[in-house]
Amino acid sequence: MDIQRNASPSSSSSSASSVAPNSLTAVATAAAAVATAATGATDDPMHSWWESISKARARIESLSSILSLPLSSLTDSDRPALSLLSSSPVYSALSAALSDPLSGSGSDPLCHWLYDTFLSSDPDLRLVVFSFLPLLAGLYLSRIHSDPSPSLAGFEAVLLAIYSSECKARAGKPSLVAIPDLSQPSLYHTPRTRSPGPPSRASAGVLWPPLEPQVAVKSTKRAAIVGIALDCYYKQISQMPSWSKLELCRFAAAWAGQDCSCRREFDGDEEKVDGFMALEDGNGSEDEIEIDGVVEVVRNLAIEEYGVNLEPKGARIPLPWELLQPVLRILGHCLLAPLNAEEVKHAASVAVRSLYARASHDLVPQAILATRSLIQLDKRAREAVKAVAAAKAANASSNANTPSKAKKPEILLVSK
Repeated sequence: MDIQRNASPSSSSSSASSVAPNSLTAVATAAAAVATAATGATDDPMHSWWESISKARARIESLSSILSLPLSSLTDSDRPALSLLSSSPVYSALSAALSDPLSGSGSDPLCHWLYDTFLSSDPDLRLVVFSFLPLLAGLYLSRIHSDPSPSLAGFEAVLLAIYSSECKARAGKPSLVAIPDLSQPSLYHTPRTRSPGPPSRASAGVLWPPLEPQVAVKSTKRAAIVGIALDCYYKQISQMPSWSKLELCRFAAAWAGQDCSCRREFDGDEEKVDGFMALEDGNGSEDEIEIDGVVEVVRNLAIEEYGVNLEPKGARIPLPWELLQPVLRILGHCLLAPLNAEEVKHAASVAVRSLYARASHDLVPQAILATRSLIQLDKRAREAVKAVAAAKAANASSNANTPSKAKKPEILLVSK
């Protein structure tokens, strides 16, 4: 203290000037070291992997507290988010909770969980949210068109989050699809005489127009918002579990709400659809005969074999093209993807036929063309499977009826 009192201002200022640069250098060096460490931690794949696991475990623990369901086996997994995606008990519990008539409000904890999980920006956690999208969209559209009085702000918040994310990803650009010019030769066709005219330009069709940011789900924009959300679901459909696809097929059949003979217009004489069999009499007319008990037996067998219910779920709703288009793309995958389970293909087949009947009654040409094409593709795929099965059965029967040559007796040489 005495030294500081006796020191002159000039000496103190000179000492401060000599210390300050060193202090600033030390602070800058420390800040650079912290920044370097932070950057290195961000670029480190092990750190990113552990951060992703930590996020997934936190979301699973939060869901466990909401559902009152022990999920310790999922949190202990090496990839907890994907384990949650493929967990059938969790899907059943969350589906039952969302199907409650009082769910979907702004204070619904499950809607908050889905919203926060989607905003976590983790790709695996987003897949979990997408797996519940058919159920959420189906419940929302069925309730809003049957009883618009209850508040469904929780469902709308999740749908808006997905829509806003896609709107940001597209950056105001339309989604285009290339339309081939049929007047030009294809890659597999070389014409004998080439046309001397100028080469035509490839035309492009607008699959989706540029998206406009939305802060609320208005009645005029509802179909577009849900349609964009389902289009995002279609982009991830190869990673979706079977029960998620089944939900959409069941809701699509209920949204069509058309149960008439148009559904079985393209079915064969001996093909059963929903417990009905079309039989052809001597005059060539088809009479629909309902077999007693077949419907209930088939449903019980489906429940026992697959653990799911294939009945339509939801209510009849308006189906503008902006909503119907992504639904048909999803149903096309459910019908024709080779790795889909049989119950998914069956549910998609029923839904496509219901949508065809609805489009035929509403006289929507593009919907009629799309659904009719899917029905024809479904029929050809089923006929190909039947042909392969018949060929295998014929080969097995021919091998069984072919007499086998008598074997020569074996001669054993015994040394004396």
